[in-house]
Amino acid sequence: MNSPIPSAKVEALRNSFDQGLLENISLARYTSARIGGPADFLIVVSSADKLANAARTLWSLEIPFKVLGGGSNVLVADSGVRGVVVLNRACEVRFWEAAHGLRLGAESGAMLANIARRAADRGWTGLEWAVSIPGTLGGAVIGNAGAYDGDMAGVLEVAEILQRIGSVEQWPVDRLEYAYRDSWLKRHPGQAVVLKATLHMEPSTPEETQAKMSAFVAQRKLTQPTGASMGSMFKNPPGDYAGRLVEAAGLKGTRSGGAQISPLHGNFFINLGDATATDIWSLIQIAQEQVANQFGIVLDLEVELFGDWESMKSNAVQAQGGGSA
Repeated sequence: MNSPIPSAKVEALRNSFDQGLLENISLARYTSARIGGPADFLIVVSSADKLANAARTLWSLEIPFKVLGGGSNVLVADSGVRGVVVLNRACEVRFWEAAHGLRLGAESGAMLANIARRAADRGWTGLEWAVSIPGTLGGAVIGNAGAYDGDMAGVLEVAEILQRIGSVEQWPVDRLEYAYRDSWLKRHPGQAVVLKATLHMEPSTPEETQAKMSAFVAQRKLTQPTGASMGSMFKNPPGDYAGRLVEAAGLKGTRSGGAQISPLHGNFFINLGDATATDIWSLIQIAQEQVANQFGIVLDLEVELFGDWESMKSNAVQAQGGGSA
């Protein structure tokens, strides 16, 4: 493994994090698709303060790093991630009644679906749509996650952001420049880290919120596959749905190695047990090419390519051609 970190900086890294620094750790166990090679170095943080300290230290050492939350919505390269991965396990959640309404605050490593359930148990409404999203609050803030006509842009009041220049600021929702599955943070990777977020909620009853949430869960079971996946692979193009286009192209059920485009939903790519990132990338290429050829629509990835993808892409191109329905 050829790390981009000079040996002198590796020593400084080890001295800075001591026993908290793990080396050559497989990331597959930390992703929802169970796919991915090793990270040169892994640091696990358990609070927003520790996340901020780790980011400041790594920036000061000029060592590249990525923050990984729940591991959904990412495809980690088979060759892994050069540099450092910070595994965000900061998950404190609190609820309070402010003068201007109900507020839910959480650290960025808290799982979004768990937050949604806890809010519903209190009879607080506004986040029921998130029960079907497996990622963290921080990932949801960055990607403007959403489902069932709800999204982060609709519930976020303020995000606590650590910027590379060192300051911590409270960013109101407008500053995040949200668009469909997009934000300023997503367009400027490496420039800031989400520490916490505050959501505005509305009063309801536990019966009503849980009924709404149960309906979303039931709908998901009918329309989305179980098993190891990254979630939605492509963004929906304007006025259409990526899953419909993949299905119309005749690609549901298509396989490459240990990966398959779900027979149930064309926008979910499943790890059948031994899939590699190369297998998934091959299916991505097939779907993009067929949809473009048949319908003139370019499908943009919703998942983030995480790690050493330059070599991955060239290897996948060489291996492509083995897909079968």
